[in-house]
Amino acid sequence: MCREKQRKESSRMQTVNRKLTAMNKLLMEENDRLQKQVSRLVYENASVKSLKTKIHKASAATTDTSCESVVTSGQQQALAAPRPQRDANNPAGLLAIGEETLTAFLSKATGTAVEWVQMMGMKPGPDSIGIIAVSHNCIGVAARACGLVSLEPTKVAEILKDRPSWYRDCRCVDILHVFPTGNGGTIELIYMQTYAPTTLAAPRDFWTLRYTCGLDDGSLVICERSLTQSTGGPSGPNTPGFIRAEVLPSGYLIRPCEGGGSMIHIVDHVDLDAWSVPEVLRPLYESPKIVAQKMTIAALRHIRQIAHESSGEIPYGAGRQPAVLRTFSQRLSRGFNDAVSGFPDDGWSLLTSDGAEDITITVNSSPNKLVGSHISPSPLFSAIGGGILCAKASMLVQDVPPALLVRFLREHRSEWADPGVDAYSAASLRASPYAVPGLRAGGFMGNQVILPLAHTLEHEEFLEVLRLEGHGFSHEEVLLARDMYLLQLCSGVDENASGACAQLVFAPIDESFADDAPLLPSGFRVIPLDTKTDVPSATRTLDLASALEVGSGGALRGSGDSPGGCSTRSVLTIAFQFSFENHLRESVAAMARQYVRAVMASVQRVAMAIAPSRLGSQIQLKHPPGSPEALTLASWIGRSYRAHTGEEIRWSDTEEADSPLKLLWNHSDAILCCSLKPAPMFTFGNNAALDMLETTLVNLQDISLEAILDDEGRKALCAEFSKVMQQGSAYLPGGVCKSSMGRQASYEQAVAWKVVGDDVAGAPHCLAFMFVNWTFL
Repeated sequence: MCREKQRKESSRMQTVNRKLTAMNKLLMEENDRLQKQVSRLVYENASVKSLKTKIHKASAATTDTSCESVVTSGQQQALAAPRPQRDANNPAGLLAIGEETLTAFLSKATGTAVEWVQMMGMKPGPDSIGIIAVSHNCIGVAARACGLVSLEPTKVAEILKDRPSWYRDCRCVDILHVFPTGNGGTIELIYMQTYAPTTLAAPRDFWTLRYTCGLDDGSLVICERSLTQSTGGPSGPNTPGFIRAEVLPSGYLIRPCEGGGSMIHIVDHVDLDAWSVPEVLRPLYESPKIVAQKMTIAALRHIRQIAHESSGEIPYGAGRQPAVLRTFSQRLSRGFNDAVSGFPDDGWSLLTSDGAEDITITVNSSPNKLVGSHISPSPLFSAIGGGILCAKASMLVQDVPPALLVRFLREHRSEWADPGVDAYSAASLRASPYAVPGLRAGGFMGNQVILPLAHTLEHEEFLEVLRLEGHGFSHEEVLLARDMYLLQLCSGVDENASGACAQLVFAPIDESFADDAPLLPSGFRVIPLDTKTDVPSATRTLDLASALEVGSGGALRGSGDSPGGCSTRSVLTIAFQFSFENHLRESVAAMARQYVRAVMASVQRVAMAIAPSRLGSQIQLKHPPGSPEALTLASWIGRSYRAHTGEEIRWSDTEEADSPLKLLWNHSDAILCCSLKPAPMFTFGNNAALDMLETTLVNLQDISLEAILDDEGRKALCAEFSKVMQQGSAYLPGGVCKSSMGRQASYEQAVAWKVVGDDVAGAPHCLAFMFVNWTFL
């Protein structure tokens, strides 16, 4: 037993040593490349200075007949001269393009043809993903990666060529022609379509030449570039609705390592025609960091994941092999992309709108064409006749990192979801679905339980089953209530991943969870529009208490960067899919449109509530006028209580909290704030108050003070209200209040006091109430 343990440890150490040796070689090569890049930049800088001097001298002269001017002009003409015409429509011409592509790609992968800037947070090491860099000041946008994997070069090449398996934006890849070359390589002519990232822009397609060959040192190269008028070659397909984008020389250099494994260099260089999209969306198409996350890093991660799975060290989730679970992730992602893009050749068509253009409704009456013949059809896709309806929209979100927003949406589903709609979606898996539900404002759903299934090697993506506990609102619904299950895919929730898209996609499943179960994915995608800024988020809680004041449900407007601060903008895309029977299509469309609008309003309010605190003028971007910052409001509440009652709030067992905000949020008594209006509405409640009222901080704003008090409580408040306004506080007798679900809760005593801000005149900001020692009856 001891010898076996020593043998395994020795084998592990040898593997680590080989990795370190290969990584050291990689770092030395990278260091040489960086030195060449520095030398080139120094030379270019000196040339620019010399040119400026010559221009200055030339401008001072009245005439310039120097031979230098003539030579320079001649050089410019030579550079502008078009390349000689060649016949690129035959294998020899295509091979010439392939060889040129190979040279250009290698100059980017291992040379200095592109000025590379290393991405932050990408540290090299034996277990790191590798060295990641992005382009600076070049045509188009480019990303580069180099790393180590424990797979042989031929296996790596096979994985990389299967682009739909790892590039989630890839809709299809058609290899239209294959030509063998005399050097043992291949030339392929490829047509590829990609999905649009949002509902606001058209998808892209590519017509490229891919050249695969071996090098003298045993390396394998796969390089690719677009065929255009300037390169020559045959013309590719033209598909209506797509915008032709360009792949500049890109590819993969795969070098075998001593002792096994491969060293990979990846370059992705594209021109996505950013000028064809609205100006606000152009950062999506001009950011090399987004290219790095979606293509370059995704490819490297996928290879590492396959290598890790091949080692047999990954435990099976739900009794399924990793490849099966990976297929579920791909189906969820692809189904969501299909819903967002809504391609006509998949059967999607636009439904007439209700006049408002914020929500797009599309229908698909050929769902089996969309989900595939190998997938079991839903009971609704039966002889009765039915289809799929999708309600989708995109909007701008301000001041919230995509990872933070998606994490919150995942962990706090009750803040935005409607249980009746969830029940309708789950019922589509059964032969007798519910009737189309009406939306319930402020509905309180049962608990959610997250059951992990699988995650990727670096935990940047995870697959899970979400169990929603059944909760009936009426006697009939109680009889029908049952637990609901969602298969959920969450990705991009690392706030330190610059340029990463965060996504939450889910689809109802039944208890059987069959491998060929139909999936109808819905969800959210948040893509950053601006360069990432450093925000202090490491110690921030995900509770809505991180920003006590919740803003109004009005639409968020994008704001420009203000002086002295920085603004984070993202585009949020929402798409929800529902199955329908033909005779209920209009009803389902009306429900879907109303539901997506409600979800958008909830997400907007959530985004404003959890936005990281900023200083100075940034506060006004996430709070309505006159609303204090979270910590300030907490201080006002405590200070006003002390001033009006002469006592400190008893913080019980929370005294060690490091801020007034945490003290307030964790207090065992229910503390609520309400507006000073003829019909006072609640604006804030701590954790105990939300438990007592069985609601959420977002839905709390729809509850009035009068609605929770019984007759005796309302009479007591009316009798003491003038005292509160004149003297600042009053003690109310114990009584009973009512939660949003109709449950009664008793309290021993209530305290009411004015919350005064920093206003010189002492004008009250709001009223605060504390319900002491409350408990449900």
